[in-house]
Amino acid sequence: MIPVRDALERLREGNRRFASHARDSEALVTPARRASLTTGQEPFAIILGCSDSRVPAEIVFDQGLGDLFVIRVAGNIVAPSQVGSVEFAAALYGTRLVVVLGHSQCGAILATLEQIRRPTENQSRNLSSIVDRMRPSVEGLLATDLRHDPTALVKEAVRANIRASVDHLRHGSAVVEQLIRDEGLLVVGAEYSLETGLVEFFEAG
Repeated sequence: MIPVRDALERLREGNRRFASHARDSEALVTPARRASLTTGQEPFAIILGCSDSRVPAEIVFDQGLGDLFVIRVAGNIVAPSQVGSVEFAAALYGTRLVVVLGHSQCGAILATLEQIRRPTENQSRNLSSIVDRMRPSVEGLLATDLRHDPTALVKEAVRANIRASVDHLRHGSAVVEQLIRDEGLLVVGAEYSLETGLVEFFEAG
């Protein structure tokens, strides 16, 4: 397994290729590559991303088969199944980089802000479970001056939600905490820009 900082740089380099229209991951999606993965995998990064169709992690980071262990859920929220998936990949495959990948103009964020402002009584229980997990990280923003600037409000809400998911992963699992403390696991947040195609990493050095 490659060192965590090398893994982070590999994601950065891949994203730069993607954003500059110089992708080369086609070379990693070959019959030979597929065959080599039938007996196992060694993903170098775990990506907890949003389900948004515009943010497929393998494409955004220009990676091929077997490179990324991807978990996708609306709003890149952290619930028990997502925590368990991170634990599974980090423990079983030795992957030491976890990235929570949010993105600009996130529909789940927009829906959460709308639900806070104008609650919908007949919202499905399943959708409410997503909104309720995002609410604590964004609700307080509506009490600030950001409420007068919709664009700035959404941007900050996206980032607040990413940071909340990162914090939940870092401190919501004894397994992950142990891997961070003893095995060098790194959990970082990142935001993909729909406008530029670039990913900005938070607190990653």
